[in-house]
Amino acid sequence: MMFPLSNPSSSPESQIKKPKIPLDVRRKDSFRSPKAFLAAHYPSINQPRLCLFLSIFFIQILLLLALRSIPRSFRHRLHHFPAPVTAHHHLTPTLTTTTASFSASTVKEENSCEFGEIFVYDLPSALNHEVVNNCDELNPWSSSCAALSNNGFGPVAAGISSVVPENLAAAWYGTDQFVTEVLFHNRILNHKCRTKDPNNATAFYIPFYVGLAVGKFLWLKNSSAKERDFHCEMMLKWVQDQPYFTRNDGWDHFLTMGRISWDFRRSKDEEWGSSCIHKPGMRNVTRLLIERNPWDYFDVGVPYPTGFHPRSDNDVVEWQDFVRNRNRKSLFCFAGAKRSKIKDDFRGLLLNHCRNESGSCRVVDCDGSKCSNGTSIILETFLDSVFCLQPRGDSFTRRSIFDCMIAGSIPVLFWKRTAYDQYEWFLPAEAESYSVFIDRNEVKNGTASIRKVLERYSEDEIRRLRKRVIEYIPKFLYARPDEGLETIKDAFDVAIDGVLRRFKEQEQPGYRW
Repeated sequence: MMFPLSNPSSSPESQIKKPKIPLDVRRKDSFRSPKAFLAAHYPSINQPRLCLFLSIFFIQILLLLALRSIPRSFRHRLHHFPAPVTAHHHLTPTLTTTTASFSASTVKEENSCEFGEIFVYDLPSALNHEVVNNCDELNPWSSSCAALSNNGFGPVAAGISSVVPENLAAAWYGTDQFVTEVLFHNRILNHKCRTKDPNNATAFYIPFYVGLAVGKFLWLKNSSAKERDFHCEMMLKWVQDQPYFTRNDGWDHFLTMGRISWDFRRSKDEEWGSSCIHKPGMRNVTRLLIERNPWDYFDVGVPYPTGFHPRSDNDVVEWQDFVRNRNRKSLFCFAGAKRSKIKDDFRGLLLNHCRNESGSCRVVDCDGSKCSNGTSIILETFLDSVFCLQPRGDSFTRRSIFDCMIAGSIPVLFWKRTAYDQYEWFLPAEAESYSVFIDRNEVKNGTASIRKVLERYSEDEIRRLRKRVIEYIPKFLYARPDEGLETIKDAFDVAIDGVLRRFKEQEQPGYRW
């Protein structure tokens, strides 16, 4: 908070004393000028040199009196302005210097518990640890044990050292997009605002691995609604027996759901997914999801996990410098696969569009599993491209948008729900400051050429867009250390700060319904 440099009542004008009206008018007449006064009492004043000396002397006296009447706060205001080197030394980064570039909200404050503390429930292990221990059974096609190794970060990325700086290669992993439940649980246990006394808590975290638990049932044709709801009902039965849940009807409780919101919104037994979000006990619980329902206040969108998990502040700064100074050879790119079963498949259209613009567009056809968990070919494609095309995925969002921005590439969006209506805590409020939006219908009917739209952006405009993307990279990352980074907030920190701030706001009278 900025405070005024001085009290209005202590301004220079108010502290300079005004002369009083003289009581004796005759006295005023006798002091019409210093020269008249001296001539009356000292006849020698008519000497020119002495007259000059005394005039200078009187001027000095008047200046001294004036300076003494000016308040100290006014005289010291100049010191509040930064020196030129402080104000401008970040403007011209070079290849040989390390330049920190963050949005203001990504820097940790010394006292980061101003909005309260968090109590973490010790759930029955069947709701989290046993789910991970049974990693061979979580996927109907293959084991998920590798994806859940290294505390959820997955295996160390292979073949990445030829794409990224050598000393950052160890910070890259083959991270699955559905592991936020594990990542958040490990981090929150070590959070500085965690309390082991529930009476001191502002927020209560439920470490339930609901996305992992339901995952294997989503693709089984003969799975029942009861199977898909089993773990959620077990969790709610346990939590609703806790006095701190019933005290506020769940308003101060939150959890991570590691899939998209629609996987937990089944309305009828024969439909897709679990009905967990529609259960009565979930009504007021805040939910962190990789894709939210924009019309549900309790859904909060958090970034998809990507492959980069910095070990320190220096990793982040070095990566930002690397992507900032990257020589990008292609105007735009697209990495994705067709969805032949979908009518008027837009991703298939973009693949063909990109192939027809081979001189400007770099394409990666992700048919099959060639692009699973952010392989090096995708990262290299984003690093080499000024813009990256980001249509909707199998749902409205896709992990690729974060892979793209972490590489310093500018996202080109075709649905507002792909990002703008999803991640308000993590993205700039001004969509045009970091992205390009093109109406998909104009692309479909041929009235808009993606290449021509992007070619209209000047070098200065591109530089401005990329600068904004790079500033926000920390907010897209999940750091490797359990305690987080030293001074930089990552996606986990931003999410927890947002939840605590929200719960503090909910304490205001009339807020809850």
